[in-house]
Amino acid sequence: MYFAALLARTEDGWEASDTELLDNVETLSDLADLAREAAAEDDTVLVLIEQEDAWFGVVRIDGEEDPRIYVSDAAAAARSSYGEILLTDELLGREPADDPDLDALDLDGTEDGEDEEEDDEDVTAEAVGSGEAVPHGPVGDPQVLDDLGVSEKELKALSEDALTEIAEALGASEVLETVR
Repeated sequence: MYFAALLARTEDGWEASDTELLDNVETLSDLADLAREAAAEDDTVLVLIEQEDAWFGVVRIDGEEDPRIYVSDAAAAARSSYGEILLTDELLGREPADDPDLDALDLDGTEDGEDEEEDDEDVTAEAVGSGEAVPHGPVGDPQVLDDLGVSEKELKALSEDALTEIAEALGASEVLETVR
């Protein structure tokens, strides 16, 4: 099960709204535009996404700056339609794909005929559309929430109830629960 919410910082605190990302968003640019629409002026907006017991992601948009992204487990996110939005070539440190052949991929993210078991130490299933391996574990900016009260160490230690713990640290747990 997925959950996604926007937390917009205002003068009065945080405001939350839920969002059906798959209905409204196809790219990271679309996601950033949606977040900016929720912002009052150039205030901070956080997009919080989780797939229960698998991974979570935080996208931070500050005004017109490029989005800052943290994903707790890139390999798990690579097998998710929400994760596809966040796992950009830039985030994964690789060259952009020209025209990916998505039809050759199975639902688990492996190519047809490819052995589904990979070396668990370094890489896992192929990223949708990339043809390149995606690392296990976190990717992105682990300091994305440092100035908001969640250190890199705390962010990396979060697991099952990560979004609730992030909201608590931000003082936004009540507003997040209203949209959950």
